[in-house]
Amino acid sequence: MDRRTFVKRTFGASLAGSLLGTGGVARLLASPPLLYDLVAVKGGEPDVMFDKAIEQLGGMRAFVRKGNKVVVKPNIGWDVGPERAGNTNPLLVGRIVKHCYDAGAKEVYVFDHTCEDPRRTYSNSGIERAAKDAGAKVAPAYSENYYQSVTVAGGKVMKDAQVHELILGADVFINVPILKDHGSTRVTASMKNLMGVVWDRRFWHKNDVHQCIADFAGYRKPDLNVVDAYLVMKANGPRGVSISDVFTMKTQLVSADMVAIDAAATKLMGIAPDEIEYITMAAAQGVGRKDLDGLNIKRITL
Repeated sequence: MDRRTFVKRTFGASLAGSLLGTGGVARLLASPPLLYDLVAVKGGEPDVMFDKAIEQLGGMRAFVRKGNKVVVKPNIGWDVGPERAGNTNPLLVGRIVKHCYDAGAKEVYVFDHTCEDPRRTYSNSGIERAAKDAGAKVAPAYSENYYQSVTVAGGKVMKDAQVHELILGADVFINVPILKDHGSTRVTASMKNLMGVVWDRRFWHKNDVHQCIADFAGYRKPDLNVVDAYLVMKANGPRGVSISDVFTMKTQLVSADMVAIDAAATKLMGIAPDEIEYITMAAAQGVGRKDLDGLNIKRITL
């Protein structure tokens, strides 16, 4: 699919200039404050845990309005099956898409700028099928033509970036990473998952990856973050070597605050949030809060 056809099929002849889109602005103005800063669920299947978590935040209608264009961004980086925990669980992705449509979304898109062959990763991850079965449009991200240059206001190292057009035109942006070990940053969760919406990931790794993560996290904050910790890669991340790298945790975290959810996710890995540089940097830059003791957290065991 060429760029002209892609844009026509997704957002029409032109994309919204606002980072949030008119629907996103209306949602922020109309929605009451969330009851909880973070919801943590354990002991269930990925789809069921999300049902319970989103209910505690007022349902998906607290985030998605009728007629909204929604982007769901899982981790689909690697050509491995769900049992290897390299990508977001497909059951979770499909259930989030369903909730979006139930809330009145007009269109839901799923994409990722993959690290390995996109056709194989989309298919073998199970996410392409799960997303389509739930009614989503699975979009390409393998060509630079799908990205537009933006300024990253307030960035200390990252001053600009090329961001996927879907993000620029979305009313609602839902970030759905998988929690796992990472060779460069020790932990990868919601903030690092945003590397999959930009074209040039190499810049991040060559120019203080922690600061770049913190810088870009303040550019376009997702409306909702869902950290998949059902299966967790505890070593050899981000791709993993074998099934022996994977631990069954059966946990899920949901929050509108990327810093808070990454701090909580880091603790699940047995690491203090202050040990992860990008969490401390993002908190200092006002992206979110890492002081979990000061947050209103709902904990659910199924």
